[in-house]
Amino acid sequence: QVQLVESGGGLVQPGGSLRLSCAFSGSIFGIRAMGWYRQTPGKQRELVATITGGGSTNYADSVKGRFTVSRDNAKNTVYLQLNSLKPEDTAVYYCNVNWYGSSYWGQGTQVTVSS
Repeated sequence: QVQLVESGGGLVQPGGSLRLSCAFSGSIFGIRAMGWYRQTPGKQRELVATITGGGSTNYADSVKGRFTVSRDNAKNTVYLQLNSLKPEDTAVYYCNVNWYGSSYWGQGTQVTVSS
């Protein structure tokens, strides 16, 4: 059974930065895409950023120019660098992997942006 282990969330002031990490226990072969989603109470989970096996990236308009998704194939890990954080970025961030066509989720990590 594959697992995704997230880390890096926390409390940060507006304008600050955080780096989220997500380590995937499955084989790198078969990964079609990895990415990050976020969810706030009462709202649907929304896409933040994704990166394909070939390295193509996609971002939500609300985070373009501020967040960067990347991956380390040797460590089977995907990262999300969050810069210029705003209070509206406050959410639980979930890592996602599309592996052989099936979707796997991490446990979520809380990001809170507040002064």
